[in-house]
Amino acid sequence: MAMSASSSSRALLRRIGGALLRRSFSASAEAGADSAAAAGYHVAGGPSYMRGAVFWEPGRPLTLEEFQMPRPKAGELLIKTKACGVCHSDLHVMKGEIPFSSPCVVGHEITGEVVDHGTHTPVEIINRFPIGSHVVGAFIMPCGNCFYCVKGQEDLCESFFAYNRAKGTLYDGETRLFLRSNGRPVYMYSMGGLAEYCVVPANALAVLPHSLPYTESAILGCAVFTAYGALRHAAEMRAGDSVAVIGVGGVGSSCLQIAKAFGASEVIAVDVLDEKLQNARTLGATHTVNAAKEDAVERIKEITDGRGVDVAVEALGKALTFAQCTKSVRDGGKAVMIGLAATNVVGEVDITRLVRRQVKIIGSYGARARQDLPQIVKLAESGAFNLQNTISRKCKFEEANGAYEDLNQGKIVGRAVVEIME
Repeated sequence: MAMSASSSSRALLRRIGGALLRRSFSASAEAGADSAAAAGYHVAGGPSYMRGAVFWEPGRPLTLEEFQMPRPKAGELLIKTKACGVCHSDLHVMKGEIPFSSPCVVGHEITGEVVDHGTHTPVEIINRFPIGSHVVGAFIMPCGNCFYCVKGQEDLCESFFAYNRAKGTLYDGETRLFLRSNGRPVYMYSMGGLAEYCVVPANALAVLPHSLPYTESAILGCAVFTAYGALRHAAEMRAGDSVAVIGVGGVGSSCLQIAKAFGASEVIAVDVLDEKLQNARTLGATHTVNAAKEDAVERIKEITDGRGVDVAVEALGKALTFAQCTKSVRDGGKAVMIGLAATNVVGEVDITRLVRRQVKIIGSYGARARQDLPQIVKLAESGAFNLQNTISRKCKFEEANGAYEDLNQGKIVGRAVVEIME
């Protein structure tokens, strides 16, 4: 006998419900399997767990927690972290100014030692980064396969923004971090570098020569990486250009050195703290301007015979400094914005001047890891970039929270670096 319409509908719903239940169970089992697999993983002859600094929510201090040893997958490397820079980008996340998944491990400019390769990692990657290699990691970790990566614009990598920045995972949609106590997943800001070990896609790594120290070299992967991208790609800076840098903290002071290395005729440092401006002189600034004591735009124009600079870089992410940056460039000049702002901060610009005087306003976020990171390492190795003078504080892993508090209060002149493993 033919089944009634209502009976047919109920049967169909039961099949759909069963399929959904099986799918849900399968997904849950898969996540549990990932955590269980991580729990059983350890470095040959080494520990099966590690410590990492966890951000839980705005206003709550970072806490050191024990994690299962993070397990790399194909194309990824497990790095024994030696040092991790303390950056304002982390601070924006910790203050809730930029949305990010939590709990998470922050820290995104690292150096370390290769201790393992993910299963099925291509042999050319293993040969390029053998066990024991010293490496530096870039905070933008390009997938190498998306529309932008194929075009050579790895700083716009679709996977990085869709997975890491939007979800706190790597590019299979999974984190590599699980708490040792209960297997709870913890998200990753870039590689989650403020930990004793981290998993990094090979595309984000470059070999660090033994002549360069782990601690000072950590800033190559973000502070210097960002400065290089701003001046090399966004500004397309040429020898003889005049350059102003507004905000000379960790990233801004790196811009001073990159501008000098690229042959800038004038390098003008702008800040509101005399201590930072004094340090800027040692890093290549030919002129300094204290914007708390004089009009920064007028002073920049005085230095450049009334025209303004060829290139101005804004490294703070504030509406006021955005305006100063756009006003301080000459006709046809380039204003490059690299400072991240809190969500919904808006900068204003004189539209008529922008149009008539052909002022170019360009956003720049990092650089291109596979192309640029090896070149940045060469700059540091040649002595064109002074790592020692850029680092103003070194601290222990247990002191990381205090370093971020001091950064928030403006007490760190250049860049602070956390020394993690000996």
